[in-house]
Amino acid sequence: MKGKTLKAIYGSPDRPLKIGNLEIPAYVLEDSRRVLVQGGMLKSLNISSGGSRSKGGDRLAKFISGNRLKPFVDKDLLDRTTKPIKFKIKGIVAYGYEAITLPEICDAILEARNNGVLQKQQLHIAEQCEILVRSLSKVGIIALVDEATGYEEIRDKYALQKILDKYISKELAVWAKKFPDEFYKELFRLKKWQYSPISVKRPIYVGKLTNDIVYNRLAPGVLEELKKKNPIIKEKRRKSKHHQWLTEDVGHSRLAEHLSNVVVLMKASANWGIFERLLNRAKPKCGESLMLPMEYEDEKE
Repeated sequence: MKGKTLKAIYGSPDRPLKIGNLEIPAYVLEDSRRVLVQGGMLKSLNISSGGSRSKGGDRLAKFISGNRLKPFVDKDLLDRTTKPIKFKIKGIVAYGYEAITLPEICDAILEARNNGVLQKQQLHIAEQCEILVRSLSKVGIIALVDEATGYEEIRDKYALQKILDKYISKELAVWAKKFPDEFYKELFRLKKWQYSPISVKRPIYVGKLTNDIVYNRLAPGVLEELKKKNPIIKEKRRKSKHHQWLTEDVGHSRLAEHLSNVVVLMKASANWGIFERLLNRAKPKCGESLMLPMEYEDEKE
């Protein structure tokens, strides 16, 4: 069928592949290839689509063939992303990639991250890839077991989709934001720094402050253990967030409670000095003695 524009024989815009809150239109072509539509693929990776669909010029190909990622991409994968598949859906022309391309791209991006070559503005793509790879691998092994045992012939038509939804919600929870915006807003106010609610960039010093006013006060030994499990790997950055290592049942609940109290103390403070003394009095660092109540000159303001 070389040179022929293939037709999609299975699939419908009403039944996309759902991964969490993402929807990727998926089809089976007449040569049995499973394809994911180009726009949905880009969206699933958190990559902006741009405006080009020309052969060799689409956004995904430019990203994959970039200097930072190219060393981790083999020729076959590079060719597939450079030459999207042109096919027809009820007479309408669409572009897509073989479904196996998605996890392969994720593997390359994660390998690039592990080698510390991704730019800061590309790290959110790596986080998305980790969620996708974990979830798809879990569903994949279930599908293989079902095929080997014959259970696939009697299982619910959408059983695998339901399993994927279940796993993706767990993976997304791993990356869920645990620190409220108010925490950073008040921190920047007290430190007299400019705060932007739409920016995720924070000075490295914010991490040191967070260790001091949060993790160092949760429980004895918590900060030391977190530093062991989540060491600095490159450019004074850690591979993940400290809170991702906390237990779901105890660690996260105590973190939420502590952050709530910290924000209250921040709002009640006119400057950093007052906040620091209130915090040390209300929640001293683990292993330190509780401060005796006393009056400070700047508290009389």
